[in-house]
Amino acid sequence: MASDSSFDIVSKVDRQEADNALNQAAKEIGSRYDFRGSGASIEWSGETHVMMKADSEQHVKAILDVFQSKLVKRGISLKSFESGEPYASGKEYRLEGDLKEGIDKDNAKKVSKIIRDEGPKGVKAQIQGDELRVTSKSRDDLQAVIALLKGKDLDVDLQFVNYR
Repeated sequence: MASDSSFDIVSKVDRQEADNALNQAAKEIGSRYDFRGSGASIEWSGETHVMMKADSEQHVKAILDVFQSKLVKRGISLKSFESGEPYASGKEYRLEGDLKEGIDKDNAKKVSKIIRDEGPKGVKAQIQGDELRVTSKSRDDLQAVIALLKGKDLDVDLQFVNYR
């Protein structure tokens, strides 16, 4: 008798790659001519929180642009990075952003509804904390679910792990 096959849908960010992207962005900001004398900087302020500072709103937005381009080059989806609006703090402007990990309840419900409505029959999705477990008797059905979800434009970056 064949047992059920399964995989997990998660949303994780490779911390080392994110750190490398931030360090590359900091290096580029330190060496670029248009940032000279603007007090431009980017740094971690917590585990997943990024702080960008400069003397003008344009410079802060340029720092954000540099950081986002480095994230993309490192293979981190911009769906995993959420930034706010620039705000004045004394004489400088600041912009804060967060790397998002885990699938929140709303997105998890959306994904499981897509699997239920559009996926092959006999495929079950259950929410387990900040990830989803998808099970089926057929491995082909699981492959179809992965293809279906990759084709959708969701608000969260998905990875498919523990395929067995």
